[in-house]
Parts: sequence; C-alpha cells; structure tokens
Amino acid sequence: MATPKPLVDHIYAADPRARVFGGRIYVYASHDVDTGVPEDDDGGHFAMTDYHVLSMDRIGGPVTDHGAVLDLRDVPWAARQLWSEDAASRDGRTYLYFPAKDREGVFRIGVATSVSPVGPFVAEPAPIADSFSIDPCAFRDDDGAHYLLYGGLWGGQLQRWRTGRYDPGAPREPADGVLALGPRAARLRDDMLGFAEPVREVAILDRDGRPLLAQDRERRFFEAAWMHKRGGRYVLSYSTGDTHLIVYATGDSPYGPFTFQGTVLTPVRGWTTHHSIVEVAGRWYLFFHDASLSGGRTHLRCTKVTELHHRPDGSIVTVSGT
Repeated sequence: MATPKPLVDHIYAADPRARVFGGRIYVYASHDVDTGVPEDDDGGHFAMTDYHVLSMDRIGGPVTDHGAVLDLRDVPWAARQLWSEDAASRDGRTYLYFPAKDREGVFRIGVATSVSPVGPFVAEPAPIADSFSIDPCAFRDDDGAHYLLYGGLWGGQLQRWRTGRYDPGAPREPADGVLALGPRAARLRDDMLGFAEPVREVAILDRDGRPLLAQDRERRFFEAAWMHKRGGRYVLSYSTGDTHLIVYATGDSPYGPFTFQGTVLTPVRGWTTHHSIVEVAGRWYLFFHDASLSGGRTHLRCTKVTELHHRPDGSIVTVSGT
C-alpha cells in the first residue's frame, strides 16, 4: 500500500473527524500552530486557537480548505487550547462540539452552530452543563438519536473527575490493579445543545468479560473516542495514548459495555494518534494524523486517509502507521 499523502499541506491540520453530510465528505480538523510553548506531558504545546473544515466530494478528489470556522476569540467562556472537535447535522443545522480550557484552566466542552457544514459557527455563551475533559465524538444512531462521547487522560483531565468532582491534585492515571477509566457518554437533547440525561462511564472489557485495568496500556482507553456502527454492532475505537495505538472494541449499545477486539492503527510518526472511521459509497475509510509533514514535530501534524478493510467475520485489518 502506498503511503498516504496529507490531504492539505499549506496548514497543519490534525485530529481529523470526518463526516458525510448530504453526500459530501467534511473533515473537522484542529489547526496546529507553533506558539513556542515548551513541550510537557499535559500537552501545553498544543495551543491551537481555531478550527478548519476540509471537504471533498470523493476520496482522492480535490480538497477544499474552508478556512477558520471558529476562533478562540469568539468563544465567550474559553481561555485557551481548542483541541479535537466533531460535528453533527440535524434539521438543516450543523453543530460543532469542541473542548477548551475555561478561565480556571478546566477543560469543558462547548457547542457552536451554523446553517452550513463549513460554518462560520457561532458558539453558545457557556459550555455544555456537566461537561468536562476533551475529544468529543458526536455519534448519530439509526433512530436519529445523537450521543456525545468524550474524555482523555493526563492533560485531558478525565482522571480529575473520577469522583464526580474536579480534583486538580488527582494522579494522572489510576494505580496499577485499579480499573482503567473509560470514556463518558450521554444522549444529546433534541435541540443538540445539551445532555438529555446524566453522563455515564463506558466500560471496556477483555474477551473474558473482565474490565480492563489501568496497567493494561496497550488496550486501556486514553483519549480520542470514536464510535461508528457496522453490521448492527457499535464499534468504539480510541487511542491508547502513551503506547500510541488506535484500538477498537465492539458492543450492542452506545453505552457499552464494549469488548476489546484489536488494533486499528499501529504507531504513527509523532506522539499523538487520532482518527475517525467513516463509510463512503459503500467502502470504509480511516482518517488519521501524523507528524510527517513537519519532519516529526509532534505538535505540528497533518491529516491523511486510507481505506479500511474488514475480514469476513467483521474484524478490522490493522493499518500500519508508517
């Protein structure tokens, strides 16, 4: 397989969340910039200030960069760090879900709306009530209900909410032998601007039905939750963080539990790995990022796409990140 080329090379576009609206492919991307912030394990050097939307009418076709569709300056409650976003479409409007740190340094999730999938988007004046952490994924089920999944460890602060209240002194991860933390999920209200129910934790199990433990770093959830549905089953994929894999698990409900299945993507160039999986014209594709365009600078990433193949039993054929 030929090495995929970046979808665009005039900007650093990362954290690709691909959606198909009205037959066109839209990629909602973080916009990496070099601000000179020193690297740290909490991701302070990922200091993005706006989002871009890329679009194409087919895989491999010309890609349009629609420019900055939401800027940090236009989010009343946010102070810094516009990390990975996602979008959903309902009743002629597009909803952009995004994380940012508030003025107290706590990650929250906001929502902005537009009459077009390519914006411009107008942010709500406050973050979604009871939201926290990072990496929202807006999943639409077959019945039209939408769910928001989210969460990320270390700099994503999910571990600080383990007790249900924000604890800035919490360790970055649970201790070995303790259950790993799972992403969070809640159904969205019909107006798409808030949760319709209490947020719940999503359980990820091994094939013997046992919850994954914190030390299981090649399988436990770290960040970048993504959900899609194939063959009537829900597929939850996510990054393992410091082991640099995209892995997946399957279940019978958007709330889980999910049973671990295997690896989608092996490590890419750069520390972070992030993705989305979508069906286009009957074929499945993996959108992902790496740091190849910047020569390996981990906070300056580029978006790529490659076809994703399945075995007859529905399992995913692993893609090489290099």
